[in-house]
Amino acid sequence: MDTIITPSCNDSTLTPYIPSGPNPWNTIKINHVFRRLGFGASQDRVDNALALTPQDFIDDLVDTAYNLPETPAPFWGYYTLNDFTDYETENPAYTEAWRLQTGNDIITEDLRGRLAFFWMNHFVTEYEVYGYSPYLFQYYNVLQTHALGNFKDFVHAIGINSTMLLYLNGFQNTNVEPNENYARELYELFTLGEGSGYTQEDIVETSKALTGYNHWDEIGGQIYFDASTFLDGDKTIFGQTGNWGYDDVIDILFQEKANEISFLICEKLYKFFVSPVVDEMIKTNIILPLSQTFRDNNFELVPVLKELFKSEHFFDERALGVVIKSPYDIIFNFVNETEFFYDDQIMNAFIYFAALFGQEMYDPLDVSGWQRDEDWINTSTLTGRWQFFELYVDFLLTNGYEESLRNLAKDLSNNSIDPYYITMVIIDRLMSKELFTTEDYDTATDIFKWEIPQNYYDEGIWNLDWPEAPLQVSLLLKHIATIPEFQLK
Repeated sequence: MDTIITPSCNDSTLTPYIPSGPNPWNTIKINHVFRRLGFGASQDRVDNALALTPQDFIDDLVDTAYNLPETPAPFWGYYTLNDFTDYETENPAYTEAWRLQTGNDIITEDLRGRLAFFWMNHFVTEYEVYGYSPYLFQYYNVLQTHALGNFKDFVHAIGINSTMLLYLNGFQNTNVEPNENYARELYELFTLGEGSGYTQEDIVETSKALTGYNHWDEIGGQIYFDASTFLDGDKTIFGQTGNWGYDDVIDILFQEKANEISFLICEKLYKFFVSPVVDEMIKTNIILPLSQTFRDNNFELVPVLKELFKSEHFFDERALGVVIKSPYDIIFNFVNETEFFYDDQIMNAFIYFAALFGQEMYDPLDVSGWQRDEDWINTSTLTGRWQFFELYVDFLLTNGYEESLRNLAKDLSNNSIDPYYITMVIIDRLMSKELFTTEDYDTATDIFKWEIPQNYYDEGIWNLDWPEAPLQVSLLLKHIATIPEFQLK
């Protein structure tokens, strides 16, 4: 049965967005940028962005991400097996330490963190397959290094990364017994798309050209090329014949299949950053022009990202609230937008809950990665999300952080005494769009009012300094977590 694609409602183009009276530059659009290009931002950062033009704002976010240095290597980052004192104890401990470091990176790095996570789901590996902490770090380091760089260089680097060589059997790919696994995924998932522009014979011949990366000086060390296990002789790949090796494969691929590569990557970036819906209009008006930009700039990612993020299409109101939040979106956006407390222990809890919700860091379900969007939501994961917010908010309320709940309401409402207004500004801060009806706000206001007698509000007796106010805010936040629109960004 053919898949039915619902047409996109967003017919805006890649023309740069210029604010106007009917289409102003406002905090709604700024929050949209921070939620899609990062994991939300504090109110101060949102307010500061209002002083910038949209174009300068995007330039600043992209350029900052591009220039951000990689996270320094841990002392064990390039260990071999012999460097461990107690491997059975140290290896899992180092792995968990790096998951924690990755979480702390992603929640704070805006676009670089967002893209590192994106590429983790494109050039997929699964930790449970290779299970070695130094390779975990080395894999992440490649993702960070190339996250906003040249895509051809990225493809070249990831294929000879020790983690990938183990995961997709490059380490077993020798002149005696060529292994097709990496060659197949290189074309099917990483560059061309399933069934697009390659044949089984191309895979077979490519696997021969990729032989030779079967050596390390010590177990768990850097895997490197040795001509002794390289399959010498002519191979024919995409119609070109020669004694091709690894570098030749990448050169031929980008020379012969530039159109397919640029389209696949631009479509994937579009689905991730803008909307999962890609119809013929989107392909023609958005993906194809972005693909041309990609090729014109020799596969540099920054020009593509800037063109997309600066566009009327990206800022169109119809682009708001059309992507279902991932497990990390639902947690990290909330934390950044409320500025609520977390430390390493709580970050570990965030990582644990995200895994329960279907996104285990460094362990996608298979080589095709998380499918995202509607796959994030089912009966179990949805109720799990609600329970997470109950646990986290109750933790803040009962462990000495109740003033952060009070301060959220005070800061957003300018210390208002109007429960409806307080409710409205908190909801609007955490949603990509306003709620559909005033009745929705009324319901939330009633929850916020809690058991305080109505006359206390009517007569202006109640205010946010009341001892009950943090509890009232906590009840509202738990309610917000159950509103369907809260699941969208």
